[in-house]
Formats: sequence, structure tokens, C-alpha cells
Amino acid sequence: MNILIIEDNPMNMKLATDVLRRQGYTVLQATDADTGINIAIQERPALILMDIQLPGIDGLTATRMLKNNETTKHIKIIALTAFAMKGDEERMIEAGCDAYISKPIRYKEFLATVES
Repeated sequence: MNILIIEDNPMNMKLATDVLRRQGYTVLQATDADTGINIAIQERPALILMDIQLPGIDGLTATRMLKNNETTKHIKIIALTAFAMKGDEERMIEAGCDAYISKPIRYKEFLATVES
């Protein structure tokens, strides 16, 4: 299964990529929303892990764009965020995210959410 990670922090990208590859997933990478959207349209991954704080277009705006596109609207999107405040989960779901994972990533919780 292909998973696209859209994450601008190199350490977070490496951690998520390493964890997923060890589980046998194929990982696609983008460090900004524009690149991620283009990859999603071309490759049609099964899942997108979307950082919410991205340079340029933020992750929630990118999620809305993907969910409004016929080619990508079916792709599951999990928000990756350091902001786990009250009301944040609702904002992410309203934007079209199917779930969210708070940072720092906890290995077992991360994999459980990806696999579900």
C-alpha cells in the first residue's frame, strides 16, 4: 500500500517513513502542500499523512483541496499535528481529515491509526 507523507520537518518525516517502511508500506514524500497535492493526483496513494503546519498552503487547506478533487476525494487523510487542543479535532474533521495523530508520534498508536 502506498502512503504519502506531507511533512516539512525532516526529523518527523524520517521517523514516520522509517516506521512505515519497516511495516512494508511504500512511502511517498512531500515537504509542502503543493508538491503533496501533485503527488496525490498522480500516484493516488491509499492514505495521506498530512502535517497541519506546512509552509505556504497549510495542511487543512490542502486537505479541503484534495477532498474537493474528483481524483483524490476518496483518499483517507490523517492529520499530523502538535496542536491537540480542545476543538482542534473538530476543525480537522470539518476540513475532511478522517483521523488525527498528535506529535510527537508514538510508535504503536501511530501504526494502529494508520492500519485502521
